[in-house]
Amino acid sequence: MWIRSAMTYRTSFVVTVIGNLAVTGLDFVAILLMFSQVDSLGGWRLPEIAFLYGLSVTAFGIADLVLGSMDVLGSRIRDGSFDTLLVRPAPVLAQIGADHFALRRLGRITQGAVVLVWALATVDVDWSVAKVLLVPVMVISGAVIFSAVFVAGAAFQILAQDASEVQNAFTYGGTTLLQYPPTVFGKDFVRGVTFMFPLAFVNWVPASYVLGRPYPLALPEWAAFAPPLVAAVCCALAGLAWRAGLGSYRSTGS
Repeated sequence: MWIRSAMTYRTSFVVTVIGNLAVTGLDFVAILLMFSQVDSLGGWRLPEIAFLYGLSVTAFGIADLVLGSMDVLGSRIRDGSFDTLLVRPAPVLAQIGADHFALRRLGRITQGAVVLVWALATVDVDWSVAKVLLVPVMVISGAVIFSAVFVAGAAFQILAQDASEVQNAFTYGGTTLLQYPPTVFGKDFVRGVTFMFPLAFVNWVPASYVLGRPYPLALPEWAAFAPPLVAAVCCALAGLAWRAGLGSYRSTGS
């Protein structure tokens, strides 16, 4: 329904997608402006940071396309319309993901993919079969990890009766964080993003293997191949959080 609604005015849809692509591209423009003044950032050169950027934005864009509508959950809880989702013969999580589904978010995916392709073409890497195969694995695993964050954030919104901005701090904030190398952050912060809130496995850890960079926190070499496992664990934990949040819902009483 939402796709048909968006495609009713096709010129408006195309303009919106292009606008979304341009707005999200400003993040990379900021990086380009920084590199007009410096040769490296935290010891990482522009093609390497573009590689981090492309992985983060593409993975997040996929998750945002599928589950980005979680932002509307808070308003549905407040006005009581969340109750209607509970009585429909369809999974509640799927209904929320489809609510206000916005194809314009394809602009973010496209922009991230363009930067990623440019980075792959320009970065100085001694490519091997393992490194080539790890690139799509990073994108898919990263999308799953971000999706798990969206679901966990939605569960928190049920408990808090909204707090969508708290969720955005970990989703939109997380993808912005991963656009920069771990060497520009303090070690305690990197530990938190690696072990407590494992966003580092979206790109920092596996990208270090691909680029031949030292691993954050001197992790073992096999950690570069752990993103699928981390994604599975995140999904399991997010699923438990969702069930707990849904079970605690008590409606508005209206």
